[in-house]
Amino acid sequence: MKSVVLFLASLTAMAAYADEPVDTLRISNNVSLDEVVVIATQAVKETPVAYTDLSKDLLEGRNDGQGIPSLISASPSVIMTSDAGTGIGYAGFRIRGTDANRINITVNGVPVNDSESHGVFWVNMPDFASSVENIQIQRGAGTSTNGPAAFGATVALQTRKQEMLPGAEYSLSAGSFGTVRHTARAGTGLLYDHWVVDARYSDIRSDGFIDRARADMSSYHASAAWYGEQTLLKFQTFGSAEKTYQAWNGVPSERLNPPAPQKPDRTYNSCGEYTEDGVTKYYDNQTDNYRQRHYHLTAVHRPANLWSMNLTLHYTRGEGYYEDYKAGAKYAAYKLPAYVDPDGVAVSRTDLVRRKWLDNDFYGAVYSANYRSERMQLTLGAAANRYVGDHFGRVIWAKAANALPKPDYEYYSNTGKKLDYSAYAKANYALSSRLNAYADLQYRGIAYTIQGSDDKAGDHVAVDKRWSFFNPKAGLHYHHDRHNAFLSFSVANREPNRDNFTEAAPGERPLHETLYDYEAGYSFANAFFRAGINLYFMDYANQLILSGKISEIGEPLTSNIRDSYRAGIELTAAIEPTRWLKWNGNLTLSRNRIKGFTEYVDNWDTGAQDAAYLGTTDIAFSPSVIANSTFEVRLRGFTLSFLSQHVGRQYVDNTSSRERSIDSYLVHNLRIGYAFRPAFLKEIAIDLSINNLFNESYETNAWVYSYISEGHRYKDDGYFTQAGTHVMTRLTMKF
Repeated sequence: MKSVVLFLASLTAMAAYADEPVDTLRISNNVSLDEVVVIATQAVKETPVAYTDLSKDLLEGRNDGQGIPSLISASPSVIMTSDAGTGIGYAGFRIRGTDANRINITVNGVPVNDSESHGVFWVNMPDFASSVENIQIQRGAGTSTNGPAAFGATVALQTRKQEMLPGAEYSLSAGSFGTVRHTARAGTGLLYDHWVVDARYSDIRSDGFIDRARADMSSYHASAAWYGEQTLLKFQTFGSAEKTYQAWNGVPSERLNPPAPQKPDRTYNSCGEYTEDGVTKYYDNQTDNYRQRHYHLTAVHRPANLWSMNLTLHYTRGEGYYEDYKAGAKYAAYKLPAYVDPDGVAVSRTDLVRRKWLDNDFYGAVYSANYRSERMQLTLGAAANRYVGDHFGRVIWAKAANALPKPDYEYYSNTGKKLDYSAYAKANYALSSRLNAYADLQYRGIAYTIQGSDDKAGDHVAVDKRWSFFNPKAGLHYHHDRHNAFLSFSVANREPNRDNFTEAAPGERPLHETLYDYEAGYSFANAFFRAGINLYFMDYANQLILSGKISEIGEPLTSNIRDSYRAGIELTAAIEPTRWLKWNGNLTLSRNRIKGFTEYVDNWDTGAQDAAYLGTTDIAFSPSVIANSTFEVRLRGFTLSFLSQHVGRQYVDNTSSRERSIDSYLVHNLRIGYAFRPAFLKEIAIDLSINNLFNESYETNAWVYSYISEGHRYKDDGYFTQAGTHVMTRLTMKF
């Protein structure tokens, strides 16, 4: 506890906190053709939003095989979680307590969020950081972009610019839990004054910290570009294949804190567990399997010095399934015909193996026109995207003889279709040499249907919804000498996702959500010191949350709540007293509240649900404190980084109960590297990462189901434990 207090005290003593943008894109008349692809969706210095830029060099320094969630986790208001406990495989992040399905994520302006769930599954983009030029994180409603609504943050990724000189690179990482990563990259450089071709391939394998949480993933990225004097044509494709053993259930709290003399079992994994002849066994193929391929064709043209245009046609193909063993499954739940054994006894349950499939296509066009003069920055944009996803489930094996009417018996099938179209106009105008006015107007239309049968919602699912949203944003930015300040107000609207419909209570249809985002910020910077402060108030109407209600088959249900908010202060700071020593950090203090919350608890004694009005409560998974600190030393080819992160208590449900919460934690990581340039290679770099240096026992995510039995309240839960001290080494050779 003492280390936590000292750590926070050192941050608070800074008085202000610096958000250190790295490699911020500079918008001017001589902006490169590569940059035109992203200037429509990324913020610049004069934009009145809170944002952080992460450069290619910074990402390369941290990337030893973990995914994007791990690499951005030191940014303001960001926390990450990993199912396997190492950051490899299934992992995610929250920003200001907002989860992935409320965060807009794009690659080169093309939406990455799944159209139905709104989520992003980073397991389908392994080692994508090796192909990224920069990442910009906009906190709050952000600027208008393409795809699902930004309801807490926007993350815009730009793939690497073409290398104009030929070269190649190979990187090998190896470390704890059998983790090995191979990455190879090559580029032709500029050919015949116009052509450039680059390619990258990665393979990652890991056993994971959690039992059987192995991952086998591969990915690729390839691009070919033609450069003219005022025109760029670029085709790129990237994709992946992954097979991961499921680690989705977490560790029950009773195993984390067992009665003496039992010891905690922090690596327990119940996925695939079943009992046969009194012996506990685990199904070998309790796995998630998915392939995804992206194709982007981009045309950039600059007809005049002040104008540039960008058109991207895109197509994403995804297909895969997860397979699991279901012990004692009900025949009726899988629409299996009644079965009578040879003794004439009706059998209602059997062990079986099922596969739940998703086969989807996503395609569309994204367009922007950009005008840049000394006083005016204007962007006009439009996008139209269509999604078609087939969901179906099959039983591939059953223990009871003659239980399956036919092989690969299909017990549900439905199709989700979504059309998403939008148009926006963004203008930033210099009212004077110090003051800029910003206006951003977006219209977004959505048409969404689901038809068929569903394993949760029943035999007849019929959803046919239309939404039309107007999302205005406005602000002022003031800059003078080393000082910058801004004020902004934004409105964002978000449609319900697939689960909000399929898991809605009977007779209850979800409403769309609305966010009113108020932001104010100030920053100061000179040659060796930077500091900044950002205040935000995010006021939600009809936010969809888990209230404790359950469906007839026991699935958790979401409901709209009228009034909730997030309010906070984000402090950032950086000090560089010498060329070889640097410190930067960030601190977020926040209040995240639901007004007038009613909890519903399943009562097994009565067969109904008990309702309890709790008044004002904390929003789940929204810690009131998030802090990061990084010390970095760079001297004669050596690099040493010491990173620390503190995350406050997180409540697992919306009741503010400490019994159903994740304890606060403080984790330290150490990185040591050395790079040199021998005569026969461009560069050789060796890195060592020691993660969780002091072996902290902590969890980053959890779930809970509460119920009443025999007059007492009980819970089933699962906590996602993270690995103790573990290491990764990396060798990189550049040719």
